Amino acid sequence: MQYPEPIAQLIDSYMKLPGIGQKTATRLAFFTIDMDSDDVTQFAKSLISAKRDLHFCSICGNITENDPCDICQDKTRDQSQILVVEQAKDIMTMEKMKEYHGLYHVLNGVLSPIEGKGPEDLNMASLLKRLQTNKAVKEVIVATNATPEGEATAMYLSRLIKPAGIKVTRLAHGLSVGSDIEYADEMTLYKAVEGRTEM
Repeated sequence: MQYPEPIAQLIDSYMKLPGIGQKTATRLAFFTIDMDSDDVTQFAKSLISAKRDLHFCSICGNITENDPCDICQDKTRDQSQILVVEQAKDIMTMEKMKEYHGLYHVLNGVLSPIEGKGPEDLNMASLLKRLQTNKAVKEVIVATNATPEGEATAMYLSRLIKPAGIKVTRLAHGLSVGSDIEYADEMTLYKAVEGRTEM
């Protein structure tokens, strides 16, 4: 049985989202149809507003309504540190912690030769420009994911930045709080041993 065209189009639209297959898209489409008309209208307005009103900060690459973003404009933040993340959503995660008070820089991805992503495809040139013009920066904290691509990107950034005399650090990796050693994989254990601290 074929779905009516509006439902088929809605299913196709949901399937464009990451991690949404045919079954989930169909479930979401029928859920949307059952929603109150006002809720559907608000949902549609939210999608349009997010696409129309948000853009990337010209300084750090964060998603923002204002340019520069609120974090880049905040003079109370520690101007000597820049934490480099893969995606803008990583900034939100760091901010929830409420312990980091420095600046950020979003790469919009990682180096991945398999996917054809090189340094020119990432937001690296603007980071280097920031470091040249902002002499207050003393440390760059690389917070890319602990994947082969994330590690390669971290090493590449370190080689680019260190010659300028700026300290480059990497977020510690290893065992998470509350986890058992017996369930950790070899790479996690290696990183935990490598990143050990004195007590």
